[in-house]
Amino acid sequence: MEDTSSARIRAADADRERVATTVQTAGAEGRLTLDEVEERLSRVYSARFTDELAALTTDLPRPAPPSPGFPLTREALRRHPALRVHLAVVVAIAVLVVVRWAVLGAGFFWPAFPLFWLGVSLLVHARVRSVRERPRAAVPY
Repeated sequence: MEDTSSARIRAADADRERVATTVQTAGAEGRLTLDEVEERLSRVYSARFTDELAALTTDLPRPAPPSPGFPLTREALRRHPALRVHLAVVVAIAVLVVVRWAVLGAGFFWPAFPLFWLGVSLLVHARVRSVRERPRAAVPY
């Protein structure tokens, strides 16, 4: 019977591209010289098994995982004064339309519609700000 614990796994094109991107990023950051980048990239594209690919990036730091999450946080509000202003405007308008609704005594809660769009505009604004801050991928050589 065949021993599966010593079986090697063949590398897919996606595996090679992921490792090539890591090598190119390390070169763009100055962690590798141009000659090292070229040598490692040639070894990446000639690799047949995943353990060969892993050996090419063992001395490089692992990239930090992206932090997806809610874009409107206290940290985002602290870093971007424009978001604080936008939030203040949204709150002021929300208070005005709810007070107007209460004073007029309308039965249907019509402020829900403008409040929804004000909230959407604030979330989109925060999301755009967070996307602009993400580090860009290295330019391929």
